[in-house]
This record gives sequence, C-alpha cells and structure tokens, in this order.
Amino acid sequence: MKLLKLVPDHTNLDFMRWRNVAVVLSTVATIVSLAFTFYRGLNLGVDFVGGQVVRVTFAQPVNVEQLRGQVDGLHLGEASIQEFGSAKTVQIRLPKPSGGDAAANVAATQVKQLIAKDYPGARVDSVDTVSGKVSEELAEDSAKAIVFAMLGIAIYIWWRFEWQFGVGALLTLAHDIAMTLGFFAFTRLQVDLNVVAAFLTIVGYSLNDTVVIYDRIRENLRKYRKMAILPLLNLSLNETLARTVVTSLTVLIALGVLMLIGPEVIFGLAIAIFLGVLIGTYSSIYISAPVLVWLGVQPDSFLKGDEKESDDKEAQPA
Repeated sequence: MKLLKLVPDHTNLDFMRWRNVAVVLSTVATIVSLAFTFYRGLNLGVDFVGGQVVRVTFAQPVNVEQLRGQVDGLHLGEASIQEFGSAKTVQIRLPKPSGGDAAANVAATQVKQLIAKDYPGARVDSVDTVSGKVSEELAEDSAKAIVFAMLGIAIYIWWRFEWQFGVGALLTLAHDIAMTLGFFAFTRLQVDLNVVAAFLTIVGYSLNDTVVIYDRIRENLRKYRKMAILPLLNLSLNETLARTVVTSLTVLIALGVLMLIGPEVIFGLAIAIFLGVLIGTYSSIYISAPVLVWLGVQPDSFLKGDEKESDDKEAQPA
C-alpha cells in the first residue's frame, strides 16, 4: 500500500521569492492589530477587571440565551454566562459593581433570587468575588509571564544559535502575539486566564516550529558553504515543509473539533491556539527565515577564521 504524502518528495517551492511582499503585509497587519487593540481595548473577563462568579446547578438543562436575557434584565452590567462541565451547570460572571463589597453582595442576592424564582430546584453552588486589587495583580502577572517567556526564548535561541537567530525568533513571536491580540480586540471575545494560557501555548508552539527550521538552516550553512543565502533558505524550508505541514494540520484538526463540539468554557482557549498555530506556521516561514537575510547572514557568517581562509584558498584559481 502506497503511503499518503501531504508534501511530495523533492518539493522545491521558492518561498523567498515572496519575502518582501510577506514582510509588508505582516508589518501592516501587525501595526493595525496593535493600534486597534490599544484603541478599542480587550474584552477582559472577571479575572482581570474584578467582579463576581456565580455557579449554579439546575434540575434540568437550561437555555443559556434565555438565562442571559433574564440576568441582563437585572441591569447589573454585561453578564457572561457559560455552561460549566455539563448542560445543567452554568457559570454566571458579573462585572464589578460600583459601591464596593456592599453593592457586590446586593448583586449576588438579586441573581440568587432570580434563580430561585424562575428555576425551581436549582442550586447555587458558589459565589466567588474577585476584587479589583486581585484582578489587577492577575493582569500584571499575566502580561509579565508572556513577556518573560518571549525574552527567555529569544535568549535561549541566541545562546543555542547566534544573535541573528534570537532576533528572528523574538520578531516572530511578537508578530504572532500581536495578530492574536488584534483578533480578540476585533471579535470582542472575552480574554480570561484560559486565553493567557493559550498565548503561552502559542509562544511555545511558534518557538518549536522556528527552532526546527533554524536548526536545518544552521546545518545547511555548514554543509553548503558556497551556496547563496536565498537558495539555502529555500532548501531548508522545503526540507522541513513536510514536518511543518503535518504537525500544524494535526493540531488544527484537534482544535477545530474542540471549537465545534467542545464545551463553551474552553472556546476562547481553543480558538486562540487555533489562530496562533495558523499564524505561527506562516510566520515561521515568512518571518523567521527572511529576518536572517535582512540581518546580513551569509553562508560564511559563522565560520571561524581558519575555516574562512581555507574556503578562500579553495576558491582562488590555481
């Protein structure tokens, strides 16, 4: 039986032909994403802005949209309502009310009275309050985690390869995070701690793909010392293309299933990683590799002095 190959053997695509077009499009998209994120802001969840989380177990599956309309009728602010584990368990998130703890307790009491009146047999399992101070600390710590992860990765690649590779990895990661932030700002999907975990996953996945390509580029730099840099990058990208396509496709299929039939509570996590994998696959080819050209990397850039002299002597006519 003949094995199925998504990428045929001896594939020779000219990726670097479109590098300038790709960098223009990526730069414009990144700037627009960041500008839109700062202008419109993110739809931050209770984890980051404070508020209350009321968890309720109903006697039978409940219509989430109907419940959302009833809670909105209390005029307590925009409520986020999601199924939690099953169709009978629902998590209601309310924004932080003005007036401190007293106002928060009144809001929670109103929700409990609504549940008891309209849904006989329902049980309020818990009422958790996230204070403004705690939410600010969570937001600050989450931002630090993402920034430190990106810097740590860049430093590692700098040490593992050369500084040009570290810069390329950092630019690739910044591009992926900026594009994902822009998506959440545009769609107004709620950003909570699950989405932060997704961002860290995106950083790790993008790094993994970039390191594989960089490792092949470094091997070919040593192997083909007289090959021009653009053909060498194309060769490296084509040699790793099968691995890139298969890995990304399998991850995207799993995430697509989670997005379509998975619980709503992890939808933000799934779509963030799905988008990050898609963007990361693109950026590992059209950001991380072309950066090396713009930073002046050549086949003999990392050769030692005696190796360069040896190559120069071989190149001289007899």
